[in-house]
Amino acid sequence: MAMSKEDLKYFENLINDKKNELLKEDPLRKRGISGQDSVEDHTPYSFHMADQGTDNMEREKKYFFATREGKLLDYLERALERIKDGTYGHCRSCGELIHLERLKAVPHATLCIQCKSKQEKI
Repeated sequence: MAMSKEDLKYFENLINDKKNELLKEDPLRKRGISGQDSVEDHTPYSFHMADQGTDNMEREKKYFFATREGKLLDYLERALERIKDGTYGHCRSCGELIHLERLKAVPHATLCIQCKSKQEKI
């Protein structure tokens, strides 16, 4: 059994909206990631190792979030490819249709809730 054309169009629009929302934001620039964002650049006080540690930790957090957004964009692109090739909405493990409510929550999902639960137990 396949998804209806209306459902596929709905999810294509939903995925494109999420994708465009992420693309509007330049994650590195928006989060202030640069080589110029350390404490010693913003204060007249002398350099301190604790400040450098805090700067490094903040920079790593910013890169983590930017990387995570990049992965989400990749997942959304793959979901659009599955819509085009006719495999969208089918669980890659059991082959059954993924419930529409799950796809509304996670439009790039590749596993039904039962298979995802089994995967998480492993």
